[in-house]
Amino acid sequence: MSLSNHKLATTANQAYEITKTVREAVAASGVTEGLCVVFVPHTTAGLSISSFWDPKGLEDVHDDINRLVPTRIDFKHQFDTPQDAAGHVKSVLVGVSLTLIIVDGAPLLGHSQGIFFNEFDGPRQRQFFVKCHG
Repeated sequence: MSLSNHKLATTANQAYEITKTVREAVAASGVTEGLCVVFVPHTTAGLSISSFWDPKGLEDVHDDINRLVPTRIDFKHQFDTPQDAAGHVKSVLVGVSLTLIIVDGAPLLGHSQGIFFNEFDGPRQRQFFVKCHG
């Protein structure tokens, strides 16, 4: 089993493709058949799998998430800011972990699928973990 920690500097409300980093972590693990878990230990960020072909698609995703969960001042909790409170809800809806199947030493993804770190607050210094096991 292998665990790797990865750092990421984010700006507000953006998606960051981390597919290459996850692929490299899987390759470095030496696991050829098994599972890979990608995990974000933050309450205002999340992970998703989406198409990498058109970056505007990810902008659409974030725009719709913001429409569903707008930043507003009437959240019952206001830990830091209204944006932070909205980020908590968005993180719960999107999720903070992905489980990927490893085949032939690589994560199994569709030909146009990428792995994305979603920042719902920011800017922040973030991290995510990749754990592989066979």
